[in-house]
Amino acid sequence: MRLGYVGAVLGCAAGAGVALLASSRPWAVRVTPRPAPLPVLTETLTGSAVAPWVPALAVVALAGAGALVATRGTARLAVGVLLVLAGAGAAAGGGYGLTAGGARPLWPLVCLLAGAAVAAVGVATLVRGRGWPAMGARYDRVPTRPADDHEGLWDALDRGEDPTR
Repeated sequence: MRLGYVGAVLGCAAGAGVALLASSRPWAVRVTPRPAPLPVLTETLTGSAVAPWVPALAVVALAGAGALVATRGTARLAVGVLLVLAGAGAAAGGGYGLTAGGARPLWPLVCLLAGAAVAAVGVATLVRGRGWPAMGARYDRVPTRPADDHEGLWDALDRGEDPTR
């Protein structure tokens, strides 16, 4: 599986967005017969009504796309695990939608494939994530000397260093 860093971030964002879109579309039609003279009651169910966890997992996966950019090392591997779980959950929701009574198979199938794509990005992150580029450490917090370390400040001046840096 050769999936580069940019492809992983874009694939994760696209898969999450497609899963979120698919969960808002009609997945099933429920027909409820009623006694005469009342007409048959027809209700269209969206993906979020059939599998309510799918939109939440899609939002988690969308946040995971941003987290891939912002993390490195062990934190990025944790994001990879999160993406595998979120993608598998969204794919399971799509699979569940395919088996629902009165199912319209297009959008549940799209959700299943989008969830699988997010899970694949998670696996790629676990396999190759440590080698991907990371944000620079330029703005990471640098440990400072305690303010009451006057002796250390004078020693720095004696060595010709600027203790205010």
